[in-house]
Amino acid sequence: MTSPTRTPNSPLNRAAVSSADGDARPQVLPAAEGWEQQRTAEGRPLLQFASPRVKQPPQHLADLTLAERAETLKELGLQPFRAKQLSTHYFQHWTTDPERMSDLPKAGREELVEAMFPPLLTEVRRLRTDDGNTIKFLWRLFDGALVESVLMRYPGRITLCVSSQAGCGMNCPFCATGQAGLTRNMSTAEIVDQVVAANRVIAAGELGATEHPDERVTNIVFMGMGEPLANYKRVMAAVHRFVDPAPEGLGMSARNITVSTVGLVPAIRKLADEELPVTFALSLHAPDDELRDELIPVNNRWKVDEAIDAAHDYFRKTGRRVSIEYALIKDMNDHAWRASLLAKKLNQRGRGWVHVNPIPLNPTPGSIWTASEPEVQDEFVETLRAAGIPTTLRDTRGKEIDGACGQLAAAE
Repeated sequence: MTSPTRTPNSPLNRAAVSSADGDARPQVLPAAEGWEQQRTAEGRPLLQFASPRVKQPPQHLADLTLAERAETLKELGLQPFRAKQLSTHYFQHWTTDPERMSDLPKAGREELVEAMFPPLLTEVRRLRTDDGNTIKFLWRLFDGALVESVLMRYPGRITLCVSSQAGCGMNCPFCATGQAGLTRNMSTAEIVDQVVAANRVIAAGELGATEHPDERVTNIVFMGMGEPLANYKRVMAAVHRFVDPAPEGLGMSARNITVSTVGLVPAIRKLADEELPVTFALSLHAPDDELRDELIPVNNRWKVDEAIDAAHDYFRKTGRRVSIEYALIKDMNDHAWRASLLAKKLNQRGRGWVHVNPIPLNPTPGSIWTASEPEVQDEFVETLRAAGIPTTLRDTRGKEIDGACGQLAAAE
C-alpha cells in the first residue's frame, strides 16, 4: 500500500519540511491497512466503550475479597474459614484441582471447587521464542472471545503482559487488537487468572532456565489487549488481588505493576487518587495534536497537553516516576523535531518526573507501519537524552511469534 496523499500545505507536511533540524524526510500519515477503520458520521475514528449489560463469566473466587469469599461460603452452607483454604490453593499453590485440596472434606469437595473456580481461560495456542524465555499464550474465554498474554524472563525478574479487554475500542490504526474492535471488558478474575496460569507454567519449569526454586511472576504490565482504564473498576480490583497479602491475593509489590493508557484523562486523574503506588505509563506516540489525532483517536477528546498534564499530576500526587511509551514508526513519528518537541513539553513541567521508552515497531515489509531506520532511531533517542530526558530503548520480545498484541488472536 502506498502512503496516503498529503497536500503541500498540511500542518504535518509543513512541520516536516521546515523543522529546525533540517529533517526533510517524508511525512507518512496514519492509514488503516487491510481493514476498514470504523468512523463517525463526521469522519472521525469511532471510539467504543463496553456496555455494562454485556454478559460476564460466572463469579470466581478471584472476583471477591477474602471477606466476600467467606460470606459466599456461608451462603453455600459452609464454614467461612474454608475461604482462606481455597484462597491458599489458588493464590499460593496455583491450583484449582480438587484432588490437591486434601485439607477440604472429600464429601462435596468437587462441588465446592466447581462453584468457586468456574473455568475462565482455555489455552488455544502457546508459542515460544528467545530460547524458551518468552512464551505467548492465546486464551479462549467462556463466550469464545480470544485474548493474549505474554510471559517473559529477564535477568532477576519475570514479567507478564496481561490483557484487560477482549478486543479494544480505541481504534488506533496501527494496532492489531484495534482492528477487531471491542467485544467486552474482561472480568477481574479473567485478568487475575492470566497471572495464576503463568505462575503454574513457571512452577512446572516451562520458562527457560530457572534461577531459583520459588520463581513466580514478579512484574505485571497492562499492555496486552484492550485499554485498561476503559475497564477501570475491574482492572483496579485485579490490581488489589495482585498486591493483597497472601492468601487474599498474590502479595506482589504495587511498584512492579504497570498500568498503561492511550490517554483517558479523567481515569488517569482517578488512578492518581487510588493510593496504590503502581507505575503509570502513557502511550503517547506523538507529541503534536495534528499527528496524534489520527494515530491515537482518543486524542480528539483529550489532547496531548491534557494527557501530559494528567501524567504529571500522577507524579505529583504519588511520587512515582511516569513512563512515556513511544512506538517509533518509520517516517511517521520518528523525526528528530518531534523528539525535541516531546522533550520541550516534558521539561516544561519539571525535571526528574518522567522516563521515555521508545519502542521499535515490529517491521512489516511493504507497510507504512514499519520500524524506523537504526540511525533515525538513534537520533531520536539521543535528541531526548541531550535535552535531559531519561530515555531507554525498549527491549522488544516475540517478533518471531507474532509478539505484538492482537496478532495471534487475529490469525485464528
